[in-house]
Amino acid sequence: MTFATALLFSIVALAAIATPGPTVLLALSNGSRRGVRGALPGILGAVLSDFVLVGAVALGLGALLAASEFWFSMLKWVGAVYLAWLGVRMLRSKGGSFDTPRADAGEPATGMNGDGRKVFFKSFLVAVTNPKGYLFCSALMPQFIDPAAAQGMQYAIIAVLFASLDALVMGVYAFVGARAMRLLTAAAGRWIDRTCGAMLLALAGSLAFYRRSGT
Repeated sequence: MTFATALLFSIVALAAIATPGPTVLLALSNGSRRGVRGALPGILGAVLSDFVLVGAVALGLGALLAASEFWFSMLKWVGAVYLAWLGVRMLRSKGGSFDTPRADAGEPATGMNGDGRKVFFKSFLVAVTNPKGYLFCSALMPQFIDPAAAQGMQYAIIAVLFASLDALVMGVYAFVGARAMRLLTAAAGRWIDRTCGAMLLALAGSLAFYRRSGT
């Protein structure tokens, strides 16, 4: 993979990642409720899911989902139900975290304790149960792969670039959420949660009605 190809992929991937999606909304909400450090487990979960996604695309899972109505529907409904569940919980938020008290600046980071693991797995599961991600990456990533060169290393480079950009974008969203809570009242946290919850429900509905191309 040449530098120009890697740069072009980074630009395209950044545009796609920056568009608000489930993991980005979770980063924003986690930042508002826990602070940037408290949102880190969720960011790590999403980064791990990026490596799983790219690895799955390299192994042909995206093509399997595009060809199999059964497996596509199974993954789609699991993802839609999970998104809807998260959305309902966030809509019912009373302003603080529904898992732990928010980690403000100066307080210890949430870390990977029991609550940190919950945040980690929420972001991870939201990403790996979304079939749209597999189909999108299956359509996008092979265009930047040179079939005449070793594909394993090229997919590894793509995975690192994709995960790094994802972490950067989610870090920015978490910072915005944390900053909003510093500048606004506690009620703002409730409305951030409820707005993100409503958007997650909308994404769940969109996923539920999503159809593969050609079906």
